[in-house]
Amino acid sequence: MTAQLIDGKAVAARVRAEIKEEVTRLKAERGITPGLAVVRVGEDPASKIYVTGKKKAAEEVGFNSWEHHPDETITQDALLALVHRLNEDPAVHGILVQLPLPKHIDADAIIAAVKPEKDADGFHPMNAGNLLLGRPATRACTPYGVMRLLEEVGCNPAGKRAVVVGRSNIVGKPQALMLLQKDATVTVCHRKSDLPSEVAQADILVVAVGVPELVKGAWIKPGAVVIDVGMNRKADGKLVGDVEFAAASERASFITPVPGGVGPMTIAMLMKNTLEAAQRAGK
Repeated sequence: MTAQLIDGKAVAARVRAEIKEEVTRLKAERGITPGLAVVRVGEDPASKIYVTGKKKAAEEVGFNSWEHHPDETITQDALLALVHRLNEDPAVHGILVQLPLPKHIDADAIIAAVKPEKDADGFHPMNAGNLLLGRPATRACTPYGVMRLLEEVGCNPAGKRAVVVGRSNIVGKPQALMLLQKDATVTVCHRKSDLPSEVAQADILVVAVGVPELVKGAWIKPGAVVIDVGMNRKADGKLVGDVEFAAASERASFITPVPGGVGPMTIAMLMKNTLEAAQRAGK
């Protein structure tokens, strides 16, 4: 068996085209232009790359977008004041505070200060709690993107065994809840789990741990759908995921490449979250 590649770039482009069409309609019918404000503190190189990509995507779909870039010496109170100003700005429908923040800033406090209805990342405790309870909520972008990828390849989670490797608040936990909502039987693995035996049972495997090629191809159940969220740079400069790609491709039915798989979907779903916030605000 040779797995089919799940082309995250192509799916993300479709999502952005859908959003752009809806933005055009929203402007014409209700006079609303979705607005995304990104807060980037300091000069973290990776954050700069991510924020540049997010701003480009926002402009591509027709959003208004703003980047607020305070120095890394900003106090917590000053950063909270900036968030509060954005909360009260009616032109801003989505707020994204780029992580990581400097060590002297309490990231949890900053995320909790964003109004839940403007939480473009889906990280606010209110949105996380509503997801747990099965209520409407802004969803964390990466797992939300994974669900769209599964849909695109015709993988209905209902009745399937889904294994999520990693239990982070950003990916693993919300991913497990989204799969559970779709009637999968879900197992969440962590450093105390027997990974080979758990992975071997997965009809759907989502791996998000940040360890290069942790999951071996030989563990993969034949025919499984494999979603690799990891992106790691090896000593030779090569980018690899959390799954041993070549060997896994010989057993899986579908697999995401790294790069070009899940990554583009995260930004696309951020745009979708912001659009939905604008739609709600205009009602």
